[in-house]
Amino acid sequence: MANKLMIPCLYLQNGKAVTGFGQRNLLGDGDVEGLAKFYSDNGADELLVFDFSSEDREHEKAIGKIKEICAASEIPVIGAGNIKRMEDVKKLIYAGCAKTVLNFSKKGNVELLEEVSKRFGKEKMMVSISSLEEFTDHKELIENYAGTVLALDTVQEAIAQVSSVPVILHTDEGRDEMLLELLKSRAVSGLCGAYVSDTGRELLAFKALCLKNGIPVNTFQSSIPWSEFHLNSDGLIPVVVQDYKTDEVLMVAYMNEEAFETTLKSGKMTYWSRSRKELWTKGLTSGHLQYVKSLTLDCDNDTILAKVAQIGAACHTGNRTCFFQPLMKKEYDDTNPLRVFQDVYDVILDRKENPKEGSYTNYLFDKGIDKILKKVGEECTEIVIAAKNPDKEEIKYEISDFLYHVMVLMAEKGVTWEDITRELARR
Repeated sequence: MANKLMIPCLYLQNGKAVTGFGQRNLLGDGDVEGLAKFYSDNGADELLVFDFSSEDREHEKAIGKIKEICAASEIPVIGAGNIKRMEDVKKLIYAGCAKTVLNFSKKGNVELLEEVSKRFGKEKMMVSISSLEEFTDHKELIENYAGTVLALDTVQEAIAQVSSVPVILHTDEGRDEMLLELLKSRAVSGLCGAYVSDTGRELLAFKALCLKNGIPVNTFQSSIPWSEFHLNSDGLIPVVVQDYKTDEVLMVAYMNEEAFETTLKSGKMTYWSRSRKELWTKGLTSGHLQYVKSLTLDCDNDTILAKVAQIGAACHTGNRTCFFQPLMKKEYDDTNPLRVFQDVYDVILDRKENPKEGSYTNYLFDKGIDKILKKVGEECTEIVIAAKNPDKEEIKYEISDFLYHVMVLMAEKGVTWEDITRELARR
């Protein structure tokens, strides 16, 4: 049986998160990017975003906000609401949505499914239904061109009797025992709605309850038992903590078995304080939490490498990392590709924001987009010519020129390397 998915819903109205269909009350402070990151860090598997806009201008603004949500989210984002034409689906996919939802209570969306599925792929298509008839009347179409059904009514059992298409149940049910019964059914592939969207809910704790009841879910489980770890004389194992995006070493701490198990259960880095002789979850009082991305054991089973999403500063001094006091350094060229690209891009951005007389980069910005595009085209042609030369030195030089001019274009259009790497990773 496949793992059951937990999918919070983020209802988007006027650029803010509201509490549900037809409601204007803000969810928290309405910060959609913050909520997307919160759900990503707290055990959600995917994130469903309903756009409540009605007019085209409002919808365009919502697409921009959905792009920001996708950038903030570490889990796949599903875009729904106000889809009328192929272009709307394309905009959601280009904004970063892993899937889009077509509302089958609307005839236009029914007619659109085959076309957008063939264009963007069946796996990116979900259909929402609010009655059994909306499924049975279009069963063959849905099975051929959609990957998942989003059921806005409790019709999952009836669907399962006639089809094997995965069904995500959107429900306002909030009782643990009832939700567990729903998830035990083979007809339900996942849950979304009020319960899993509640920011006060410990979703990983609910997932632990699911596992206890024999329901497979995505959660943190160690592939190597604690008993096989080689501990120091105090019964502890050191943990080296890195930022999962930059690989920057943030700190070193220690775990006992309880801290390790608590980390797995909560998804938040938890350690054993050797000075206070007690368990401590990093950032519980300061708000500088560390959300687990991965835990890796070294070759001797005596040290853990933790990659985390760090909120705020890791060090009690207020520094981002505990390692901020230089002792010595031998000069060297950092050839880490992403760092080099980012460093060059940062210099280009600085030139854009703080012009420097005589700067070629500022010359390009001053001349504008047409000049920048002309140079990108010229450098691209130079690569083609250089590629015909057996000497690779020339093509290295031309590719470097091309990448520089592309980065100027990126800066001009507000595209970052994180945007690019995220898009490549998604592909």
